[in-house]
Amino acid sequence: MGYLGEEIKKLGFGLMRLPQKNDAIDVEQVKEMVDLFLQAGFTYFDTAWAYAGSEDAIRQALVERYPREQYQLATKNAAWINCRTKEEAYAQFDVSLARTGAGYFDFYLLHNLGESRSRAFDEFDMWNWIQQKKLAGQIKHAGFSFHSTPEELDAILTAHPEMEFVQLQINYADWDNPAVQSGRCYEVARKHGKPIIIMEPVKGGMLATPPESVQSVLKTAEPTSSTASWAVRFAADLDGIITVLSGMSNIEQMKDNLSYMKDFTGLTTAQKETIAKAQEELKKIPLIPCTTCNYCAKVCPMQIGISGSFTAMNYLTLYSEPAMAKNQAEWLVTKHGFKHADHCIQCGKCEQVCPQHIAIRDNLMKVKEALL
Repeated sequence: MGYLGEEIKKLGFGLMRLPQKNDAIDVEQVKEMVDLFLQAGFTYFDTAWAYAGSEDAIRQALVERYPREQYQLATKNAAWINCRTKEEAYAQFDVSLARTGAGYFDFYLLHNLGESRSRAFDEFDMWNWIQQKKLAGQIKHAGFSFHSTPEELDAILTAHPEMEFVQLQINYADWDNPAVQSGRCYEVARKHGKPIIIMEPVKGGMLATPPESVQSVLKTAEPTSSTASWAVRFAADLDGIITVLSGMSNIEQMKDNLSYMKDFTGLTTAQKETIAKAQEELKKIPLIPCTTCNYCAKVCPMQIGISGSFTAMNYLTLYSEPAMAKNQAEWLVTKHGFKHADHCIQCGKCEQVCPQHIAIRDNLMKVKEALL
């Protein structure tokens, strides 16, 4: 029996990265994945209004094929996406109900809180609105997903103690990462007594193929275990967890996850030591030592997204995935209203205020050459 009185095993099916066929979601393969997942005793499915085609796919693969009481379905409201009025924000709920055909949602989340995105939920009074949906029986549990600092998470949970759970990005690579601070966010949620749903345990797939030095540590310890399995198990071993979402994209990934999570009871001491060694190997890789304090952004006359650029560059260094790094740069720089590194005029004001004494100008040139 899990948190909030729900019987939920420690693996959830994240529906953000479903298999594709002919530029559309491969619903037939999703059906096979759903069948395998339920047959193994797992019941938690996670989608969102903003996941293109996902809510429709899960209606066909799950809702229309299984009794409603056999699974939990979660979806999310992204009020900060093109909503000018509260009516437009509230309408996302009705759209999700129609797409999924689920009748109600076991878990409903205000989606991706943090930074300027939180403002929409306040302005549209969605904290009270979600409680009204719960009282009406259309939602069983109300919570939110979060991507920002532990300080902001603490402020939100202090202001809204009525929220029952929080969904956080947690993985062994980001546990002490100053740009993500997943360990500190986890501790904030625990301080407030909120159970946690974990997202991105494999960091968007990057911990399925971590740096070679990390792979060596993991494969030496367990030659037959997938590297992704270490990431999911690390997350599932934490206290206070409702479930760990894995964004499975094919049947092979589903079978791999089920193989080690079906009877998962926790990490052994030796396995914890192995993950600690993997984390130490990650720390040895030379990265730009940016802590995202953003003092530099406050003095930059060109409004360059310096910390976001450095986070993207560190992604490239760690995982050798140019496309992922460029996506990070687009999200953390352009989507946050900043300019890219190629706008740097080499004035040096940023370096005068950087507490880490980073050679910011030189590193911005490296970003420009590698990612722009």
